[in-house]
Amino acid sequence: MPNIESAIKRVRTSEKSNEANSAKMSKMRTAMKNFEKAVEANADNQQELLVAATREIDIVSAKGLIHQNKANREKSRLAKKLAK
Repeated sequence: MPNIESAIKRVRTSEKSNEANSAKMSKMRTAMKNFEKAVEANADNQQELLVAATREIDIVSAKGLIHQNKANREKSRLAKKLAK
């Protein structure tokens, strides 16, 4: 455990941001999985789930949690599944 006051505060803020970032990443992964399950089941709401997954990917990318190229690759991969 750090002794210096600024280092103590840094630990607190990094834990808080780590929680927030983990939640955002989890939300993105869940949206992607929901879309993929809908495609497999040939559900009616595939387009809505694609939009939701794309939105979550864009949010995570804008926050810098994933690289823009990875975001584009994931969106392309999901759109390709819908087109099949």
